[in-house]
Amino acid sequence: MNRLSPDADDARFIRRVLWLIAIVAVLAALYLARNLLILAFGSILIAIVIHAIAELYESNLRVHHKLALGLGVASVLGFLGSLGWLFGVEFRQQVNTLVVSLPGLLQNLQNYMSQSPVGAKVADAARAAFAGSRVAQDIGSLARGAGELLLNAVLVLFGAIFFAVDPKVYERGALLLVPPTKRAAVEDALGDVGSTLLLWLRAQLIQMTAMGAMVGIGLWFVGVPSAALLGLLTGISEFIPYVGPLAAMLPALGLAATAGTDQLIGALAVFAIVRVIQTNFVTPFVTSRVISIPPALSLFAIIGTGAVFGLFGLFFSGGILVVAFTLTRSLYLREMLGENIPTTRERRLFTAKGTPRFPVNGRKEE
Repeated sequence: MNRLSPDADDARFIRRVLWLIAIVAVLAALYLARNLLILAFGSILIAIVIHAIAELYESNLRVHHKLALGLGVASVLGFLGSLGWLFGVEFRQQVNTLVVSLPGLLQNLQNYMSQSPVGAKVADAARAAFAGSRVAQDIGSLARGAGELLLNAVLVLFGAIFFAVDPKVYERGALLLVPPTKRAAVEDALGDVGSTLLLWLRAQLIQMTAMGAMVGIGLWFVGVPSAALLGLLTGISEFIPYVGPLAAMLPALGLAATAGTDQLIGALAVFAIVRVIQTNFVTPFVTSRVISIPPALSLFAIIGTGAVFGLFGLFFSGGILVVAFTLTRSLYLREMLGENIPTTRERRLFTAKGTPRFPVNGRKEE
């Protein structure tokens, strides 16, 4: 008698339990490797930029694809080197002034708020929250280990170069993990993600440039010290929606307070006017053709990304939100619910049946 042999229902239950265990194990592994995943995502973003620049060189200068790709890599490295030169050489005195003045400015702000009972409670709560937050821990680790930050930057850059050299290899490998009947749908979704990320990066570049230029000129006009550096910091901070510009505004207001009350009021007016212009004119004009994500969803998604991935996650929170939003539209709304959402036109690696359209060597099948 095989009384302990599982019947069909038992076998189905065991398979479901094993699948559940496997899914939980994969999610746990992804959570433990979240720092590596966020660096890989940063490499993908930079690789998209490299490819976009290479396509410009290839189409405008009529150069070979490999040469255009090398020029794209050189352009990205040159831009990052220019930023390093600005902060390390051109704005070195201004950076030193900002770093030296920042602790005293924060202390003055705390003393000012402590004059009232409500302000004292707010200051104590903010200090306690900051001391125990994940971001505060990450900032402390960055201060203690600049070498780790440099290593992460090198890993992101080299990863971006590897991704940019032959992105179809990685896309093909990912699609081969998907069942053949689902490969065409997943490939369409990946194409949508790549195109949307490229458009989003272009929109971010326009918004960062506009924000930095307006803030820098405005702060210079009202007489705030280090206006050029503060404008550059504000422009870069625009890459992190909502949270970044607010963080960049604090040192600007602190330096303005050291120059006088008129400069402080002028700095507040500059940030208020620039924010109104950016929110009502620049951002709608730039992002209306890219992707429209509700502001509340963006804000809570950014906070959640920072809670999971820490300080580095904040830098890529906007891109992660764009990817999640695009995959939801492509895989769920279009493929599962049948909504009429157009796909991106590009060369496909797999046919509708899931068979390879091109072999590994890249030559078209006869």
